[in-house]
Amino acid sequence: MDTASKKTGLFWILFILSVIVFFVVLYSPIGSYCSMILPFNTTFLAKALDLL
Repeated sequence: MDTASKKTGLFWILFILSVIVFFVVLYSPIGSYCSMILPFNTTFLAKALDLL
């Protein structure tokens, strides 16, 4: 197992920002494009939780 300390703070910040952008796009007139932000949400969450 890899015991090196990994810094995930940047990915947590990117995840929070992507969630904010998701809701901004969802409640804007172009709300149908909110699904284009979901890959960023899931990728940043997985990296923040150190799953990838």
